[in-house]
Amino acid sequence: MIAYDNTLLDNVYLDEEAHRLKQSGFISEEQYKSFSRQLLKLKSQNNLFIRIAFFILGCLLYSSICGFVSLLLLATNGNEYIYFFAIIGFGTKEFMSREMKYFGFGLDDAFILGAILSLSIAVSLTFDINYDPNYLAAIIVIAIASSAAYLRYLNLSLALLACIGITGTIAYLTFEYLIIGKAILPFVMLLFSCICYFISKNKLQNLSAPYYYNGLKLTKGFCLILFYLSGNYYVVRELNFSLSESYFYNGVSPEIPFVLFFWAFTISVPALYLFFSLKNKDRIMLWIGFLALCFSVFTYKAYHHILPPEMGLTIGGLVLFAFTYFAIKKTKHNETGITFKPDRFNNPNAFANLQVLVAASQFGLKPEVKVEESPMEFGGGGFSGGGSEGTF
Repeated sequence: MIAYDNTLLDNVYLDEEAHRLKQSGFISEEQYKSFSRQLLKLKSQNNLFIRIAFFILGCLLYSSICGFVSLLLLATNGNEYIYFFAIIGFGTKEFMSREMKYFGFGLDDAFILGAILSLSIAVSLTFDINYDPNYLAAIIVIAIASSAAYLRYLNLSLALLACIGITGTIAYLTFEYLIIGKAILPFVMLLFSCICYFISKNKLQNLSAPYYYNGLKLTKGFCLILFYLSGNYYVVRELNFSLSESYFYNGVSPEIPFVLFFWAFTISVPALYLFFSLKNKDRIMLWIGFLALCFSVFTYKAYHHILPPEMGLTIGGLVLFAFTYFAIKKTKHNETGITFKPDRFNNPNAFANLQVLVAASQFGLKPEVKVEESPMEFGGGGFSGGGSEGTF
């Protein structure tokens, strides 16, 4: 299923681990370069800015090819030539992956994303409804094509696009094709995010190869965000108002049913995220919990203006101080996971023995041999500094 050679792909992950050791100070720059030069690996780009630059270049190249093809097929009736754009994108991505050995280089990202976009547009125009694009067909194509493409090419952008496509498909089907879809949409999204979260968590625990680790980790974080947003009072109220017929005639959103449930959800979920992140030592859940807490404060301030800004900031600071104190007390003795102790990767001097062991085992380096001292001792120099004291 994976388009890349397994040996070259494994070497990419080995190089990433070696790079982490280099950044953390366990090995030197020379040791890392010596190890990296010996590996035959895929061509990937770890620098985010350079990868974005190559992605922009790939978008320009792909659009230029599609523009040239459009000029050649200008007299063609219908939307069949858009399928040809998708074929160009998928074919170029396959060639770059198998022959040019590109893996997350930037150019290949542009072609595969452009191919999925072209395919979704072509399908939506082919199965149009009263000369309007079929948005459901487009979302379904995005979900299926991006999922299959991620399983083959392992690009994280494809995993994110697959999550968005699958979520959009379920939301669209619930809203459009169920009589009470508008009322139960938040609960459907809550159930869907819970199911996907536990599936991805179980897959992560039973994963034997590292190929899909980052994608499952991204899916897990996406489900946490989706779960919170699905029950957030501000999101549910404003989204319900934007989907109503009175959206363009009334600027104030009305109250929603189950208001107590959504307010309790908005307040309690960030606290649960923070608690379980510290308990399970889950750093991604901790970051999402902090962001959810900030958004909960924003949600409350959007509808209630009880306290002046200065008093609200003071109380917020006291609450944040109390939580920080509790977090430090909870994590200061932890040796692994989330801990208040200095990060061993940022303090490699405390692990000098481990550094020697890693360098010796992974890179074939030998410890420095201590030179034996000469059996003849020199010293003395009682007078004239000649090395003698006037005695034999």
